[in-house]
Parts: sequence; structure tokens; C-alpha cells
Amino acid sequence: MKVGVLALQGAFALHAEVLRSLGAHPIEVRRAEHLDVDALVLPGGESTTISMLLDSSGLRDALVERLAGGMPTLGTCAGLILLATDVHDGRADQHSLGVLRATVRRNAYGRQIDSFEAPVALVGDEVPFPGVFIRAPVIVDVGEGVEVLARHEGTPVLVADGGVVGATFHPELAGDSRVHRLFLERIEREGA
Repeated sequence: MKVGVLALQGAFALHAEVLRSLGAHPIEVRRAEHLDVDALVLPGGESTTISMLLDSSGLRDALVERLAGGMPTLGTCAGLILLATDVHDGRADQHSLGVLRATVRRNAYGRQIDSFEAPVALVGDEVPFPGVFIRAPVIVDVGEGVEVLARHEGTPVLVADGGVVGATFHPELAGDSRVHRLFLERIEREGA
């Protein structure tokens, strides 16, 4: 399976490593022609900067078209912010892709110094996932039909809206491939 990893900013190389370890074929996406993939990962970084880079690289329109066509996508931290339909505390020059029916608040846990690691309770898994929260957003609300796949202290931190999966944390930094595996398994199960 070819999985694109948006390679404009953030820990895209670490996402690619995890995907490769699970048998996927990661492709770094920097231009519209790189979007000939089965699925996509939008990594963390700075959501406003990534939004601007989508415009300056000419990727936004092609990405919007692929997302509208149902391309499975995993967004982590800033990637989740970009996918959400509603963003609180966003900037006027930041444009959401609006395919994940969720309301998120940018940097809700605080500044960089307030970043932390904490166990995340994955649905159906007794072993907590090591969540790495770096200037992380908070999922304030989810739309009807959106699945909550993991929580931290009762708050949703991993959600799925059909083929679109969003995490407030950085699974690529955890040394644990379960979130990426879950994403790939959802794609195979749903025949995307």
C-alpha cells in the first residue's frame, strides 16, 4: 500500500519509518503529483505554517480534491487541526481542510514548555499507548458518527470519521506502532 506522508514540515520521516516497518510503502508528498497514493498522513508541526505551505506548494487544491474523493487520512497534532471542521483559537490566515467532523482547540494544553507524555487508553486495548503531547490541541467536540478510539483523562485524543483519523498526540514519537497499524487496518477493512 502506498501511503503519502506530507513532507512540508514536522516529523514526516518518523511517520515514514513506522509505516515502512508495518509493510506500507511511504511516499514523501511535496507536490500535487505526489498525491498518487492510497492514503495520506498529515504530520504534526505548526498548523498555520503547514496551511500556508499547502498554498505556496500548490498542494491545497489537489489535496482537497483527494480528500473529497474519500482518501483515507491520518492527521496527528497539527495534522488533526488541519483536518477538523472547526478550529478554536486559530489564526485568520489558517485554512482548515474540514473533513473531520470535530471541533479542536489549538495549543490547548499550553506552550512548548507544557508538553508532556501520558498513557492513552486505546479502545479495546488493555495496554496504554505512550502519548506524546507537544503543544497539543484538544478535541472539544465530535460530530455525530465520529468514533472515539482513545482517551486521555476522559478527553478524546484519537478519533475516526470514516476513513479520516485524527490524533492530538504524536504516535510517531512513541516507539509504538499501534496507531499507525490501526490506521492501515481500517483502510484494508473498509476497502479503501
